[in-house]
Amino acid sequence: MSENLPDIQTEDDIRLLVDAFYSRVQTDDLIGPIFEAVVQGHWPRHLATMYDFWSSLLLSTSRYRGRPFPKHLALPVDSRHFQRWLNLFVETVEAHFDGPKADEALYKAGNLASIFQYRIEQARNPLNLL
Repeated sequence: MSENLPDIQTEDDIRLLVDAFYSRVQTDDLIGPIFEAVVQGHWPRHLATMYDFWSSLLLSTSRYRGRPFPKHLALPVDSRHFQRWLNLFVETVEAHFDGPKADEALYKAGNLASIFQYRIEQARNPLNLL
């Protein structure tokens, strides 16, 4: 991480994080097409949901009321996609923020990626006992 970067503390910080991250996602050759197939050009609506999601996770605003996992279950994704998503997220956080809340964002993103990947793999092959 770079020196003199702020921590994630405000809604403006959440918006910066989400906007910068999804700007990278949209141009990524691996996960960009998957996101675009789902979002279908309605990025402002998706970004608004992501503002609520990350605000709830990092600022305890309780604005997000959805169930994110079911929306991801049918996606054509595997471990490569989750790793790319996580790499882009980590790079985005580290480019813009530094501090305890930024560390928390990285930790929570890592957990989300691991849990979603595991649950999707189990749903696709329930007899696969890890």
